[in-house]
Amino acid sequence: MGIKDTSATTSQPHICIIGSLNIDFVTSTPRCPGPGETLTATSLSVTAGGKGGNQATACGRASFTSKTSQDVAVSMIGAVGADDVYYSTLLKPGLEQSGVTTATIEESTEAQTGSASIIVEEDIGGENRILVVPGANHAGMMSDVAQIITAVKEQSVRPGLIVLQGEIPRKTTLGLLEYFNGGDVSTTDRSHIVFNPAPVFPEGISLAALKHTSVLIMNETEAVQMSRSIAGLPVSDLTQPTELDCLQPEELAPRFHELAHVPIVLITLGAKGVYFSTRTGRRGVVRGVKVVKVVDTTAAGDTFVGYFSTALARFLAQNTSLVAFDDEIEAAVSKANAAAAKCVQRRGAMQSIPFAYDME
Repeated sequence: MGIKDTSATTSQPHICIIGSLNIDFVTSTPRCPGPGETLTATSLSVTAGGKGGNQATACGRASFTSKTSQDVAVSMIGAVGADDVYYSTLLKPGLEQSGVTTATIEESTEAQTGSASIIVEEDIGGENRILVVPGANHAGMMSDVAQIITAVKEQSVRPGLIVLQGEIPRKTTLGLLEYFNGGDVSTTDRSHIVFNPAPVFPEGISLAALKHTSVLIMNETEAVQMSRSIAGLPVSDLTQPTELDCLQPEELAPRFHELAHVPIVLITLGAKGVYFSTRTGRRGVVRGVKVVKVVDTTAAGDTFVGYFSTALARFLAQNTSLVAFDDEIEAAVSKANAAAAKCVQRRGAMQSIPFAYDME
């Protein structure tokens, strides 16, 4: 596929994704084997993935208004193992063909490329179970907050939006949140943060780091875990149940507005849709999109994050305040939800994410 117009210009929105890059080993099977049991599976595929890579791909593909025109610049900061054949043959081509700039991806000599072993259970609607080996995602540059901040600053056009997830070191994530959400950086250093705390760190995210994050995107389980975290409670200790565990999305979202001053909270509800809430009072539910058959849910959440982030980046590039996005939020959530619905009808991670020109 020929691609044009992918470089940033002074008038073009720019999203920078800081996150994980993995090689996914995906096994499809009717069901998971029990202890000591051996089953014959349906298929094995080796594909490009990682939540950071998936979300970068989704941002890139969401920005293609046609097969040859991209209206949002997308860059990726991450790390892979040096001389990894999977990076040169799968990850890098997959990102670049999706309109993602890879110049700030470190080829590390300290660790191998991260990997994920994914079991997709066909008999229960394509639900997945995932084992992750972090590798280079937790080494070198990805464990150095100052180096990442320098990489962001040195890009030719400062990103208006930075997307973070939970597959890089917790210390790095906290440092980046504190820096970009903090009040002590200059105006030219400011970028809005979209944070998808998936998976939620067992130690949680401090309230101080989360404060003033522009957008927080979680599923229902993550919303409860994050609510526990900002309340200073154990994230996943089921032996200590609290009233927070029973709260509904419409009860959880205000906690992030009030305690962490997060302007936009999105809680994905699977097939039921997405709950959205803003600090200024706009809230509602975008219903789920019915699909004929769910094949693989692996990158659905990442697709949602990428499509929503791209819509927000376009809006912010008009020099408009985040508060004004209230009038656009339902449409942005609806489009992101539709893209995620299309994603679950295809196998794999990166390759299952639709291009925007296929969404019409």
